[in-house]
Amino acid sequence: MNYLELINKCLVELNYKQVNTFSELTKNEHNKLKNIINIINSEICTSDKWNFLIRNKKLTLSKNSGEIENTIDGRIKDIIVDGKKYEYFANFEHFFTNSQPSSTYSLFNDKILFPTFNKDKTVEIIYYTKNCVKNQYGEEKQTFEEADDISLIPNPFVEPIVVYGACMRLKGNPKHARFSYWLSMYKDAFAKSKIIFAHKKNRKFKIHFPLLLRFTLAEI
Repeated sequence: MNYLELINKCLVELNYKQVNTFSELTKNEHNKLKNIINIINSEICTSDKWNFLIRNKKLTLSKNSGEIENTIDGRIKDIIVDGKKYEYFANFEHFFTNSQPSSTYSLFNDKILFPTFNKDKTVEIIYYTKNCVKNQYGEEKQTFEEADDISLIPNPFVEPIVVYGACMRLKGNPKHARFSYWLSMYKDAFAKSKIIFAHKKNRKFKIHFPLLLRFTLAEI
């Protein structure tokens, strides 16, 4: 379901007139809805360590350097060198004297720090991307911009999570006639997505709603 389809689904839920093209979204309510959909989509993507956001990148660690530019566009999950997983070590100062524990890495400014090796190494970095959307060509980015942009949240969960989450946020009133329905559909989809896509340690936890919804839901 692309950006325009998500918007039109929200418009139907809100009893507003659907649009045929992106250029028809000119009203103030349209602009609010577009912004809220982006915020909800982003908050969901950053609310957990989702499997669908895992990416892989390989970088070269030059010999005798002990550091590489941190070009990772997201949160590092695992780092592997020579087939061995390296653990994060917070005390980056130890890397300046090569006195850190074995098989560890650290972060300092825009660098990833490693032990010093006497030959080039290939570093495999597994990470959670901070992007939440992709365009029609599959290129990832942080926000919806074009009508055919697609959320990274997989189907069939993107529709109930983003659409009903956006409707609740836009109306912001638990007494609204359809608020209970939106909440029920949102909670059900979010719970199922946690079971399938969330990090194993988080699957048994209760649902944590995005920040934008918490004030509203607290009133229920």
